[in-house]
Amino acid sequence: MNPLRRLASQTAIYGISSIVGRFINYLLVPLFTYYFTPQEYGVVSEFYAYAGFLSVLLTFGFETGYFRFRDRSGREPDQVYATALRFLLAANLLFLAGLLLADGSVAQLLRHGDHPEYVAWMAAILAADAIGSIAFARLRAQERAWRFAGIKLVEILINVALCLFLIVYCRGVAERQPDAALGALWNPAVGVGYIFIANLIASGVKLLLLSPQLRGVTSGFDAALFRRMLRYSLPMVVIGLAGVTNEMLDRAMMKYLLPYDAQTNLAQLGIYSACYKLSILMSLFIQAFRYASEPFFFAHADERGARGIYAEVLTYFVIFCVFVFLLVSLYLDIFQYFIGPAFREGLAVVPILLLANLLLGVYVNLSIWYKLTDRTLLGAGVSIAGGGVTVVCLLWWVPRFGYMGAAWATLACYASMALASYLLGRRYYPVPYDLPRVLGYSAFGVLLFLANGAIIAATGAPPLASGTLLLALYLAVAWALDGRPLWRRLRHR
Repeated sequence: MNPLRRLASQTAIYGISSIVGRFINYLLVPLFTYYFTPQEYGVVSEFYAYAGFLSVLLTFGFETGYFRFRDRSGREPDQVYATALRFLLAANLLFLAGLLLADGSVAQLLRHGDHPEYVAWMAAILAADAIGSIAFARLRAQERAWRFAGIKLVEILINVALCLFLIVYCRGVAERQPDAALGALWNPAVGVGYIFIANLIASGVKLLLLSPQLRGVTSGFDAALFRRMLRYSLPMVVIGLAGVTNEMLDRAMMKYLLPYDAQTNLAQLGIYSACYKLSILMSLFIQAFRYASEPFFFAHADERGARGIYAEVLTYFVIFCVFVFLLVSLYLDIFQYFIGPAFREGLAVVPILLLANLLLGVYVNLSIWYKLTDRTLLGAGVSIAGGGVTVVCLLWWVPRFGYMGAAWATLACYASMALASYLLGRRYYPVPYDLPRVLGYSAFGVLLFLANGAIIAATGAPPLASGTLLLALYLAVAWALDGRPLWRRLRHR
């Protein structure tokens, strides 16, 4: 099969779980923002921001390490998998036990002393997800994309169903019939904790479905192999932490940086986080692409013409991402109804965050240079530098500009990382990227977005009509320049 077609096929299947599946999960945003206040939603956003950092730490970079050593370590693939799995099991069970013993102290430290159970529930979710991550990595390496997608979808559907049952149905029963049995399942004191409960149950079911991958390991732990994997993978943790810093530090720090009282700060965090969700279509595509592209890049690294393929991948990736940017930003008058009225004052951050996610996707493509050349420490340096940009910009801009400063900080971070990765890649693993096309499509998308605002202001044209015409213009240009030639090539192979 043509490599580009194969990558597109794998991305599409993973997209069932990440794009389609998480889009279903995305539909919970209206539920949360219509049923909870910005302050309450801010608590959820804060905990999941912390979870982003811990999820990177608890996987120890062993997903990428498993891909790296599976075919190139001189060991059987099952031996590599067994070594990674046993280590992650031990490490995460120790983490869970420690947090369960100290949940009260941790809750006090986070200024949530009234709800230490939130800490315990989140710790269990994180441990389950970290253990499951290596089983999912094995499914990806074996190209069992349909099983991967099926389990992910089941997890998401269970989470959504439980949220609807607990927050909508049981809450409604409790308000109408306080003495009813199902109404007793709703306790107002738990509040947003029901979101964590639903997530925990879904994560538990996921582990049950992954049990064949978790139980069916006959190989033992290889200490020498483990040391090699650890040396390779730990820099990936640094890279991952820097990535999470760039993605989530704004939500973790915002309540401490904003110049208002504690309750207002949480409410502002909730508004920003809800509007951040409107950029989710871009990040979901990037996630699906990352699931498919990482094993794809490794598998084709030794083939003749691989670098040309990588260059084409980036071009078509940017074309699609600019389309997503325009789709959401030009139709923001429609997408705004996915969040409650109390959250819509922050809609101005959405186009900025969409562009930031586009640059993140470009960085994901460009980062192959350090993965394929084993220069993970140098790659970690790029991510750390990006994290430094994030920290400086957050400290500088959030106290002055509020959550708009957080959005611009995210954009500045990903722009600096993409530039640094491109320059380093030219030295260590040159790929003939088509910069005129990549930059041209990106600039064209931004110009169309700005033109839409100017047209509406000057003529009073309906936003949907103006946006539709400009989106059609982009699609026509993209099809004429790149879509039709690609279609002809694929049809003749």
